[in-house]
Amino acid sequence: MSELVVIDLHATVAGTPILKGVTLTVRSGEVHALMGRNGSGKSTLSNVLMGRPGYEVTAGSATLDDVDLLALPTWERARAGLFLAAQYPTEVPGVQVTDVLEAAFTASGRDPALVPGRMAEEADAIGFDRAFLRRAVNVDLSGGERKRNETLQLAVLEPRIAVLDELDSGLDVDALRAVARRIELATSGPQPLGVLAITHYSRLLQELHPDVVHVFGDGRILESGGPELVDRLEAEGYASRA
Repeated sequence: MSELVVIDLHATVAGTPILKGVTLTVRSGEVHALMGRNGSGKSTLSNVLMGRPGYEVTAGSATLDDVDLLALPTWERARAGLFLAAQYPTEVPGVQVTDVLEAAFTASGRDPALVPGRMAEEADAIGFDRAFLRRAVNVDLSGGERKRNETLQLAVLEPRIAVLDELDSGLDVDALRAVARRIELATSGPQPLGVLAITHYSRLLQELHPDVVHVFGDGRILESGGPELVDRLEAEGYASRA
């Protein structure tokens, strides 16, 4: 059982406070949805957890299985079991996905020879053309193809906790269903994945069923509840929550 624990996390960007006391716990097998207006700080939370440069943590803590994530560089956070599916996946010219995943397997003491077969299986499972596996990371891929690529990497790497930053952005209905179902399957696998899914809309959560829904605003969690909170947000919006 793995556990991501965030306690009273504060962070700034260029001196401006963005996160203002975030506290939440995500455990293996759980899906937490984080919903809120644009500019509320949701993506900042994902970037702070993964250690993206330009974000300064001013208070609080974030641990994964008692490992202090904030004390580690990004690559060590990944090796500790944290995965971020970025809102805007980056192109990496000259580096194939296979290279990245084999290096990750080697770094974690797993056999990199297993990677090509795993990649092919996962590509077929989510409808991702195997030809894309020979390309440089995300180069000449559409937005939806990039999100499938991120999902494939997640499935092969088998992290402990995954942060999904607007995974549904750019996906058509069929692609969304394939990606969400693959991630939900991972939450009930032999090593259950814990998920923090950041999204604006309910359509992702119709496929990736949340255990807990958090409403995010002004850099902190304003309200938490069960899946029924999604319906209330759809009906009422965020205006009544400040």
